[in-house]
Amino acid sequence: MEAQMNPPPTEDADFYDVVIIGGALSGGATANLLLRQNPGIRVLILEKSAKLSRRVGEATVEVSAYFMGRVLGMTQYLNESHLNKQGLRFWFTNDEVKTLGEASELGPLYQVRVPSYQLDRAAFDEEVLRRAGVAGAHIVRPASVTDVQLSPGKEQTVSFRNGDGTKTVRARWIVDASGVAAILARKGGWWVSNTEHPTAAAWSRWKGVKDWDSRELAEKFPQWSSAVYATRNTATNHVIGDGWWSWWIPLKGGDVSVGVVFDQRLVDWPQDGGKIGDRLKTFLMKHPVAREILADAEFDEEDVHWRKNLAYYSTTFAGDGFVLVGDAAAFMDPFYSPGMDWISFTTSRASALIGAQRRGEPLNDLVERHNRDFARSHRCWFEAVYKDKYEYMGEFDLMSTAFIFDLGLYYFGVASRPFRSGEKALLVPPFSQTVTGPIFRFMRAYNRRFAEIARRRRKRRMLGKTNREQRCLIPGFALQSANAKLFLKGFAKWAKVELDELLAPSKS
Repeated sequence: MEAQMNPPPTEDADFYDVVIIGGALSGGATANLLLRQNPGIRVLILEKSAKLSRRVGEATVEVSAYFMGRVLGMTQYLNESHLNKQGLRFWFTNDEVKTLGEASELGPLYQVRVPSYQLDRAAFDEEVLRRAGVAGAHIVRPASVTDVQLSPGKEQTVSFRNGDGTKTVRARWIVDASGVAAILARKGGWWVSNTEHPTAAAWSRWKGVKDWDSRELAEKFPQWSSAVYATRNTATNHVIGDGWWSWWIPLKGGDVSVGVVFDQRLVDWPQDGGKIGDRLKTFLMKHPVAREILADAEFDEEDVHWRKNLAYYSTTFAGDGFVLVGDAAAFMDPFYSPGMDWISFTTSRASALIGAQRRGEPLNDLVERHNRDFARSHRCWFEAVYKDKYEYMGEFDLMSTAFIFDLGLYYFGVASRPFRSGEKALLVPPFSQTVTGPIFRFMRAYNRRFAEIARRRRKRRMLGKTNREQRCLIPGFALQSANAKLFLKGFAKWAKVELDELLAPSKS
C-alpha cells in the first residue's frame, strides 16, 4: 500500500534531494524544516507503519515545547488536542510509609510558567507527518527499508519494499529518523551500547488510574491535598524507589501511560509472576503511592512493552550525504524527558547542514563540527545528569537537592536560550561549547557526590531515612535571575546533607 499526500517529482521519479527514513516526530519534523527553508526541495519520507502507534516520549519539556509550538507552529493544535503539563512531581517512600499521605513529595507549589505538554504520540506524530505531506513531502507507507548505500559527496541509494514490490531511489541526502532501529548507525558499525548505564524498562497504558486531584483523595488525605496549589494530575508524576523510578503521564481522553525504569545493577526485576504487564503491576503495587493510585486500574494487554539496555549512541552523527536525528542518533534515558529536546536539536542542525550544502558551502568543516558538537553534547549531558543517578534517585534529600540544581541550570543554560535568541539557539546543542565547561563540571561534581553518599548509605543500610512526611515544594523556575534564590536553597540543602553524613554513625 502506498499513501502519498502529493505526487512525486516528475522530472526524475527515482531521485530526491532528501530521503528520510522514518515518519514519526524526528522524520516529520525534519521534513517540515527542510521544506520551509528550501523552496522546491524534493523530500521522500519512508515510514514503515500504515499507522503510527503510541510510544514513549509523551512528556515534553520546555525546549521541545518551544520547538513544537513556535518552530513547527503547532501551539493551537497542542492546546486543543493534548494536555498542558504541570511540571515534574516525585514521590518517595521507606519502610515506615504506609499511605500516600505519608510519602515524601518533591515538585512545584504553583502552576508552571513556561508551557510544556503531555502528548499522545500516535496522534501527535501523525499530525506532524500530515503537515509534512501538505508542505510537499512525498510519503510512502508502509515501506520497509531493505538496504542503504552511502557514497560521500555523491548520490546515496535506498531500497525499500512496499505493496508494489521492491524499489530503489537515489538521493543527495539520507536522513536516518528510524528511531531505536538506528539503521545507519548499525549498518555503519557506529552503534554503541552505553554499558555505563544499564537500564531497562517496562511500560503500558492504563485505564481507571485515580485522579491525583480527585475529591476522593482530598477527603482521604486532606492535609496532603491542601499542601500544594498546583494541579498534581497533569504533572508527570514519578513514583520512586531505590534504583528505579516510574513515570505517570496522563493522556487526552483518560488513558495514563505508566512505566518503570530501573538500573539492572541495583534492581532485580521479577522473572516470575505472569506476563510483563502483570509483573509491572505487581512491582508497582509494593509502593504505597502506586498502590493507592492504581487500586482500580487495569493495563491495556495489547499495549505492554519491555526493553533492556536502553542507553546507546552512535559514534558518527553525520557525513557528506547523511545525517542521524532523534533516537537514530542516540538514546540516553527517559528521566527528565530529554528525548524530544534531542529531537529539537538534531533535526534543526540536520536541516541546517543540508541547507548549507544546497547553498554550495564547503561541508568538511561543517560535518566535522556537527560530529564533534553532538558527541560532546551527548557525553557531557550523560555525565552531568545521568551517570550513576539511579544510585541516589530514591533518596528524598539527595534527589530534591539535585533536582533544584538540575532544573535551575536547565532553565538558565538551555531552556532560556531559544526564548531569548529564537530558533537559531537550537543549532547549538547543550554543552557543545567550551564556555559551558564550568557548568558541566559543577553538575558532574554534585551528581558524583550524591551517588557516593548513597552508596555509603547503602552499605550502612541507612537508605531512605528522609523519605517520610517531607516536602520540597518549589515556587517555580523562571527564565530570569530570580532563580538565584532556588540555587541558594539548593546549596543549603546540600550543606545539611553533608553535615548529616558527617554525623552519621559508621554502622547501623
